Amino acid sequence: MTSSSQLSHPPGRKNQRALLWMCPLALLAIPAIANLTSDAFNWGLGDFVVFGLMLFVLFAAIDFVTFRKLNVAMKGMLIGGAIVAFLLVWAELAVGIFP
Repeated sequence: MTSSSQLSHPPGRKNQRALLWMCPLALLAIPAIANLTSDAFNWGLGDFVVFGLMLFVLFAAIDFVTFRKLNVAMKGMLIGGAIVAFLLVWAELAVGIFP
């Protein structure tokens, strides 16, 4: 039988995860503040929902990769791929980069 100390997270792991999940909220706050303060920035509720879902998926992928036992190169490639996919979808939704 394993003791409870073997099943707990290493010190600081929960803080890292909390900081990771605060990033999408901070990133979502930027367009919210711009929407309130500028007439040139005009996002509707649907825009915020789509951007929030995209951020959630991106940071879920980063969370999944970050806390797995993979080598650094593999983590970098997977996180980089997730970021590139996020940026491609965002650009496509914003201006339509694909024919």
